[in-house]
Amino acid sequence: MKLHVVGTGSKGNAYIIQNDDEALLIECGVRFNEIRKELNFNISKVAGMLISHSHLDHCKGVKEAVASGIDVYCLKETSDCFGISSHRINNITPLKTFMVGNFKVSSFDLKHDVPCLGFMVEHRETGKFCFITDSYYCEYRLPAMNNIIVEANYCETILESRLKAGEEPSFLRDRVLRSHMSLQTCMKFLEANDLKQVYNIVLIHLSDRNSHALRFKKEIKDLTAKKVTVAENGTVIPFGKNPF
Repeated sequence: MKLHVVGTGSKGNAYIIQNDDEALLIECGVRFNEIRKELNFNISKVAGMLISHSHLDHCKGVKEAVASGIDVYCLKETSDCFGISSHRINNITPLKTFMVGNFKVSSFDLKHDVPCLGFMVEHRETGKFCFITDSYYCEYRLPAMNNIIVEANYCETILESRLKAGEEPSFLRDRVLRSHMSLQTCMKFLEANDLKQVYNIVLIHLSDRNSHALRFKKEIKDLTAKKVTVAENGTVIPFGKNPF
């Protein structure tokens, strides 16, 4: 399996976990044709698509995906915002397990400014991995994982220094604090979980203004001694159970 980052950040989020035979899509905050290209136009291998929440940078391409025959899994509060009705839309309940092709999925509530889900996914090739974005905190300690995809949107010290310099309005600072995960909170999340079997830690949704990719990568690597990737548009990495 490989992880393909089609888009990450406030301009649009979309991720693909795929091998030659099957694919799981996570988020659709870009035009669906961009995802189709990353799949080499083989959408027949797509098992389904997970959507965390209703903000457009995570779901603006859903109508195109549904029209292309993709099954979408999300909260009812999220699908109500799509403006469409289709048998392809599957409303899910947090903490309930369901299958998306060969991917075993469960979801859990996150802390955003709209209803939002994180996902725990298991597949024989990837092992267990989590996907967490757009949340100022994760209240759960998750089962032992092989891979982690987690938001590290901003650094608290960078944000505060920009505020003091008049470069960041206080109302934007306040919204970020209530809706996104800081580097510091990301590190606490990692410390709270069992990382013994983790192969990849992938940092996603970094802020254009309030983050520093090299610093984030170094601090997480120093903390965990794991392989750390800062996601960028076009990133492709091996995403198996182990490095072998």
